[in-house]
Amino acid sequence: MSAMMTNLLEWVDARFPLTSNWKAHLSEYYAPKNFNFWYFFGSLSLLVLVLQIVTGIFLTMHYKPDASLNVSGVPVAFASVEYIMRDVPWGWLIRYMHSTGASAFFLVVYMHMFRGLLYGSYRKPRELIWLFGMFIFLALMGEAFFGYLLPWGQMSYWGAQVIVNLFSAIPFIGPDLSLWLRGDFVVGDATLNRFFAFHVIAVPLVLLGLVAAHILALHEVGSNNPDGVEIKKKKDARGIPLDGIPFHPYYTVKDIVAVVVFLMVFSVIMFFIPEFGGYFLEYNNFIPANPLVTPPHIAPVWYFTPYYSMLRAVTVNFFWIDAKFWGVVAMGGGVLILLFLPWLDRSPVKSIRYKGPIFKTALGIFLVSFFTLGYLGMLVPTPGRTLVAQICTVLYFGFFLLMPIYSQLDKCKPEPERVTE
Repeated sequence: MSAMMTNLLEWVDARFPLTSNWKAHLSEYYAPKNFNFWYFFGSLSLLVLVLQIVTGIFLTMHYKPDASLNVSGVPVAFASVEYIMRDVPWGWLIRYMHSTGASAFFLVVYMHMFRGLLYGSYRKPRELIWLFGMFIFLALMGEAFFGYLLPWGQMSYWGAQVIVNLFSAIPFIGPDLSLWLRGDFVVGDATLNRFFAFHVIAVPLVLLGLVAAHILALHEVGSNNPDGVEIKKKKDARGIPLDGIPFHPYYTVKDIVAVVVFLMVFSVIMFFIPEFGGYFLEYNNFIPANPLVTPPHIAPVWYFTPYYSMLRAVTVNFFWIDAKFWGVVAMGGGVLILLFLPWLDRSPVKSIRYKGPIFKTALGIFLVSFFTLGYLGMLVPTPGRTLVAQICTVLYFGFFLLMPIYSQLDKCKPEPERVTE
């Protein structure tokens, strides 16, 4: 049997680079030996991506993207979701896995991005890794937005109505762009079919390509670590980094622990509180979409609320251009400014372990403003809340725009030659 397996492997290797890829990306890919808790979230992001693709395939077997009414007067798309939940064997489980997975995806991605911010994983020579990661984040936001309309509930319908109408505020091309996105003059059957195509085919293909590019770029330059030390600078006689260990089996086994804990928490939410108090699945989305009845408060899902708060924080017209346009600029700029992070940080060190008090204070203010914006985005706007959102928006952008100045003024500790743990 061993000889047969060896011969089979040799036959495959002669036609496909199986063993060489295994060695390059797992068994002989040397990662820093001081990875900590924050490094779990990259592999967890990959796990949730696979989970979403698999559950999405099963959901599309029964879902119908049709906004017309059936004999009961209920939209076909909404009825198909109810059919999945009530009549398809284990359909409720697949649907809750997918809906809980959407929030879990953003949670682990946000944690993964924060780890990069902590340890300077966006700095040279990893700028391209960071850019691919940010493009993944943008694609993920698009994927979530397109999928949000598909249940065709009240919040899905009116949320899509609000967001698509925002594009009409863009000068010159806005009205045509929003019309193209809707496929009609109002959100309807054409919109549902377009969003279904984007959610199921177009964006996932882009997402998979970006994930592959992200991993390839990472394995080309090597992983960062909590000390920000480049382990490839110190190698032994065989060319192996002195502070590196093979990713497999050491980190693959370690990641299994994180996967087990994650799946335990995921299962508790999925089986006992899948709506999560209305944050994962809004209660208004259990009501069929009705173009004639507007919900009292329209707000996006929790992972969009920080940027939605930035949108609402702009209330003044500038240069005779409507405030709605500048709100869209603020919302988009809040995401796109992250792309420039590798060139904004001028600190002589990468890791927060060796950065000074100015950066740590700025990071703390940034986190408080981000969470405050996220909370305010879930609430009905009032003059007081709008003022707080405006202050937090200024602090959010100030963290990035002032970084070239305060990152050079900061008193940093010397970076070690080798990892310290």
